[in-house]
Amino acid sequence: MLGVPLGAGFVIGAKSDRGDATLHAALAALQTELDLQKENLRLGASSAGRKIEAYSQKLAEIQARMLRMDALGERLTDIAGLDKGEFDFSHMPAIGGPSDADLLGSQGLEPAVDKMLLDNSADLSSPGEGSAGLMSVELQGIFSELDAHMDDREQQLDLLRVMIVDRDIKLENTVSGQPVAKGWVSSAYGKRTDPFNGRKAWHLGVDFAGKEGSDVVSVASGIVTRSELYKGYGHLIEIDHSDDFVTRYGHNKTNLVKVGDLVKKGQVIAKMGSTGRSTGPHVHFEVYKNGRNVDPASYIRRTIR
Repeated sequence: MLGVPLGAGFVIGAKSDRGDATLHAALAALQTELDLQKENLRLGASSAGRKIEAYSQKLAEIQARMLRMDALGERLTDIAGLDKGEFDFSHMPAIGGPSDADLLGSQGLEPAVDKMLLDNSADLSSPGEGSAGLMSVELQGIFSELDAHMDDREQQLDLLRVMIVDRDIKLENTVSGQPVAKGWVSSAYGKRTDPFNGRKAWHLGVDFAGKEGSDVVSVASGIVTRSELYKGYGHLIEIDHSDDFVTRYGHNKTNLVKVGDLVKKGQVIAKMGSTGRSTGPHVHFEVYKNGRNVDPASYIRRTIR
């Protein structure tokens, strides 16, 4: 009878020891798992920190480049004399649109669109991402904003480039300015006293006097249609321009271009002289529009816009 309690106590003690051992083993396994997770978290945080640092450096680089691009855009706008209201590189691009909440609260949305917006909202606010996930969302927002800014600036620069090219072409092809590099007006267009016979006569051009041998320049790009010694004009150059304009340059000492040559605006085409019916070194400058002789004065003072 004494042996029965002793045996029962031994059995209970053995089972209790085995239960403690199992408990300790489970605690040890849990501690090991916790340590592993902490290490993974540490590594993940370190990796996220490195990524965030890399993102920050890249972001700073992009912002610096955008500042330089904006400065270049402002400079080009000033040089080209374009309207700053149309090309404003000092402000963020004007953008907008309804928020997800606005769209979710509006009527008539398709169910598929509702589901898409809800899914997107859930993705942005879903737990488990931690601070790194929130930072990722914030960085994505910043990069999206910069991307929109970059697209806007790219479009403005492309349009600015096209407008500058068009402006250069227009400037090149438009009859404007003086036909001499140096000189002064010695006789205007219209009725005057003929210097040879003293009678009233009609002067078909504007005379620019200067030093013999100085440069005579084309007032617009075009094709040389005449380069010859012509009665009354002496050595004459005639250039056909776009928009049915023709210009003439008379009394040259020497012609430097020949028929068929393409000339650019401002190109030296002759040297000033006094050949033909002339009293001294000068250029007799004429302008024809649609085949009719017109006063060159308005084209001499012309400003290209």
